[in-house]
Amino acid sequence: MSGTARNLLVELFVEELPPKALKKLGEAFGAALLAGLKAAGLAGEQSALNVFASPRRLGARISHVLPVAPERAQSVKLMPVAVGLAADGSPTPALLKKLVALGADAGAVPGLRRAPDGKAEALFLDSTVPGATLAAGLQAALDEALARLPIPKVMQYQLADGWQTVHFVRPAHGLVALHGADVVPVRALGLVAGRQTRGHRIEAAVDPVVLQDADHYERQLAEQGAVIAGFAERRAELVRQLQHAAALQNARPVDDDALLDEVTALVERPNVLVCEFPAPFLAVPPECLILTMKANQKYFPLLDDAGRLTNRFLVVSNIRPADPSRVVEGNERVVKPRLADARFFFDQDRKRTLDSRVPQLGRVVYHGKLGSQGERVERVRAIAGIIGRQLGGDELAALADRAARLAKADLLTDMVGEFPELQGIMGGYYARHDGEPEAVAWAVEDHYKPRFAGDVLPRGQAGVVVALADKLETLAGLFGIGERPTGDKDPFALRRHALGVIRMLIERDLAVDLQDLIDAACRPFGPVAGWVNPSADIERFLKDRLVVLLRDQGYTAQEVDAVVERLPACWGEIPRRLAAVRAFAALPEAAALAAANKRVGNILKKAEGAVPTVVDAALLGEAAEQALAAALQRVAPEADAAFEQGDHTRSLQLLAQLKTPVDAFFDAVMVNADDPALRANRLALLGALQRAMNRVADLSRLAA
Repeated sequence: MSGTARNLLVELFVEELPPKALKKLGEAFGAALLAGLKAAGLAGEQSALNVFASPRRLGARISHVLPVAPERAQSVKLMPVAVGLAADGSPTPALLKKLVALGADAGAVPGLRRAPDGKAEALFLDSTVPGATLAAGLQAALDEALARLPIPKVMQYQLADGWQTVHFVRPAHGLVALHGADVVPVRALGLVAGRQTRGHRIEAAVDPVVLQDADHYERQLAEQGAVIAGFAERRAELVRQLQHAAALQNARPVDDDALLDEVTALVERPNVLVCEFPAPFLAVPPECLILTMKANQKYFPLLDDAGRLTNRFLVVSNIRPADPSRVVEGNERVVKPRLADARFFFDQDRKRTLDSRVPQLGRVVYHGKLGSQGERVERVRAIAGIIGRQLGGDELAALADRAARLAKADLLTDMVGEFPELQGIMGGYYARHDGEPEAVAWAVEDHYKPRFAGDVLPRGQAGVVVALADKLETLAGLFGIGERPTGDKDPFALRRHALGVIRMLIERDLAVDLQDLIDAACRPFGPVAGWVNPSADIERFLKDRLVVLLRDQGYTAQEVDAVVERLPACWGEIPRRLAAVRAFAALPEAAALAAANKRVGNILKKAEGAVPTVVDAALLGEAAEQALAAALQRVAPEADAAFEQGDHTRSLQLLAQLKTPVDAFFDAVMVNADDPALRANRLALLGALQRAMNRVADLSRLAA
C-alpha cells in the first residue's frame, strides 16, 4: 500500500438477515467501523460513510482512510521526583523498574521531563508512538462493530472444520476488506478477508463477483450481481416502481413506511407487479383486507382517488422473469385463502352481538392486581359517566356509558383474535351491524385514539369521553399498583396514554377541571386490594408530559415554563396562554417587566410574615409608589376584564403600560423601609402588582 488515503470497503456476506432489523444492523455496522477507525487515527472528520445493507450483506465504504495512522506524542507520568531520583540525581530501583515495564531503560533517565504535579514535581516520559497500521486498526474496529451489533436474536453455528462454534445473527460465508484495490488482511467469524462476494441467488450474471476496488462496489454488484447494495437506493427504486405501477391503475399504494422498509430488506432488486383479487371480497371491512395483505403477504393494497380500497394490489418480486404471469398468478392464488379467512371471521363474528359478549369479559384477565376486563369495563363506565355529565349532561353520559360497555367486547371476536391491531375498529363495525347509534359506534371504534403520536383524535363527544375514561383508568390503575415508566422502559405505554389525555383536553378545548378528572379516575379503584391513590403522581406525570409535548411543538423553554407555572384548571386554555406569552415577549417592555416580576417574587419570598393583600393609600408617601399604585388601579381592571373574556393576549399587552411606573418605583423607593407599616404597605403594593401580572402566566420565567 502507498501512504495516501483511499476509500475502504468492508462487506460481510451472510445468509438472509431478519428483515425488520436489517436497516438498523446496517447503520450500526457502518457507524461502529467509522468510529473505530477514527479512534485509531486512520480516519478523520473528512471521512464519509456510505452504508450497504441487503438481504444477504452488511457493508460500509469509508472515504479518506489512511494505510498507517500518524505518529502521536505520548507523555506518561512515572512517579514523584523524590521517589524516582536519589539525592545525587541517580535513578532509584523503583524508577528503573517502571521504565523497564514501559519498554525503556536507564538510558532514558537523562531525557525524563520534570514538571509540577500538585504540590510536588513529577517525572514524565515523553515519547513518540508509531501510528496503527490499517490491518491492526481495522481488525479492532471490525471486532468491536460485530460485538456491538444490535442483533435481535443470536444464532449459533459451526464452521466448516466442525469444531469451532460461532455466535452471530446469521451464518456468515464471506468477508471483503479492500483499501482501494488492496486486500486488508483481517479476519472475522472464522473468515479471512478477500475481494470476492456473491450477487443475486438466481439472476447474477457472474458468480462469484470479484471486486475490482472499493469504488466500483455498487456498480459491479448491480451489473454483475443483479443486486442494489444500498438500502436507501433500493428503497427509492421500490417507491418509484410502486408509484409508477399504481399510477397506471389510476390508484395509489397505501402509505406504510414500516412495510416499505421491511420489503426493501426482503429483496435484492425489486420488481413490482400488479395483481388482483375477486371483487366480492370488498364486502369485508377494508381494514381487515389491508392488514391481511400487508401483515401476512407483504403486499401493497391499492386505493382509488377517493381513498377506497380496490381489488388490485402490488407485489414486490425478487426476480425479473421475461413472462411474469406465473408470479402474478401465484400471488393471486395465495392471497385468496387469506381473504377468505377474513371474510369467514367477519361473517361469524356478526352472528353474535357485542352486547352478548360483554359478560364473557369477566373471564378475561386484565392485570393480576387489577382484575378482569369485565371489572375494568365497569370502572371505565363509571369514569365516562362522570365526564359525560360534566361535558354534555345526561344525554352524553348515557351515550358514553353504552359505548364504554361495548368498547372491549370485540376482544372476544375471531377477527380481533387473529388481528389484535383491529381492536376498536372491528368493534365499530359490529356495533353498527347490531343497530347501535352511530355516536356509540364511533366511540367504540375511536376509544383507543390517539394510538400514537400524530394520530387523529376520536370523533364526536362520546368518543372523546370514552377515550379519556379509558386512558385515565389505565393511568390510575397502573400508577396505583406501582407500575410506572422508568427511564426508557414503559411496558404499558403510559406515556402514550398521558399524551392522549393531554391532546384531547387541549385540542378539543374541554371545559373540565383536570383534578376533577383525576379524582373521577381514581374513585372506582377504592375497593381494589393493594391499590394506593396516585392522584398527585398522575398530575405530576401529566404535567411532565405536557412540558415535553409543548417543547416538541416549538415553544421555547421560557414560554413553556411561564405557562406551566400557572396552569389553568382547564387545560384547553393552554394554547391561548402560550400565544399570549409569545406576543408579550415580543413587546419592547417585556424584558424589563419580566425582570421586575422576578425581582418582586424574590422580595415577597423573603418577606417575614404574611404580606397584606390591601394597599393603604394613606401610607403611599413617595411619588413613585403613588404613581405605581395609580397605574395599577387603572390598568389591572382592564387586564382582568380581558382575561375573564378569554383574551389573554390583550390582557398581557395592557400590562406593558406598567413598565415606566415599575421602573420608577424600584429606582426611587426602598421596599424594606425601617417603618414596619410602610414596609408592609409597599409589600402589599408589590403583591398586587404580582397578582395582576401573573394571571395568564408567570412572567418572571421570561427573565434572562
